[in-house]
Amino acid sequence: MRRAYQTVLAVSLALSAATALALSLSDLSNQDAGSGLKAALQKGADVAVSKLGVENGFLNNDKVRIGLPSVLDKALPILKMAGKGQQLDELVVSMNHAAEAAVPLAKPLLLNAVKSMSVTDAKNILSGGDTSVTDFFRQKTSAELGQKFLPIVKGITDRNGLSAQYNAIMGQVGKSGLVPAQQSTVEGYVTQRALDGLYTVIGDEEKAIRQNPLGAGSAIIGKVFGALK
Repeated sequence: MRRAYQTVLAVSLALSAATALALSLSDLSNQDAGSGLKAALQKGADVAVSKLGVENGFLNNDKVRIGLPSVLDKALPILKMAGKGQQLDELVVSMNHAAEAAVPLAKPLLLNAVKSMSVTDAKNILSGGDTSVTDFFRQKTSAELGQKFLPIVKGITDRNGLSAQYNAIMGQVGKSGLVPAQQSTVEGYVTQRALDGLYTVIGDEEKAIRQNPLGAGSAIIGKVFGALK
């Protein structure tokens, strides 16, 4: 009798464990969905800032490294012949250092976005696609981050004489509409590229979490994102 009871108990526990592992998104409470999503958002923010907001965080990362604006890039051979090669190289370095200097400003805003998220919206965000978490961050923070990044970036890129020359020329050319608005100034271009790099790294972290929820090192992230499998 006792052995039969133990067998039934073991089977019951096994079934419970299997059920827990086989949760679907609809089985999660709004509270769990919200907690898991917030944990993932915070992890993505922490990882992105720690990777990019350090010395050479952009320069040594081929995926987000900031190259010359396309207008300068196309004119590169001519500019090098005119003796501007060193200045161009220095401009690339200063642009990337400007981005890495600005990125730490993102963390408070990213974390505020996490806090502002409605728990009832969590499931919609979770099921919105592979980068829906990152898209949430972009929607909530890009405009304000751009405003905060711009003066930091400008303070650094202005130290390169070529930056001021570029801005002066593009100020005239830009009126013709031949140059994309975001490339009309060096600081505007770098600010946009810094934001793109930030969201790219957050997106990579989100994809990694979705692919291997248990590897995220958080029980609630594993539970919530595991339910999406």
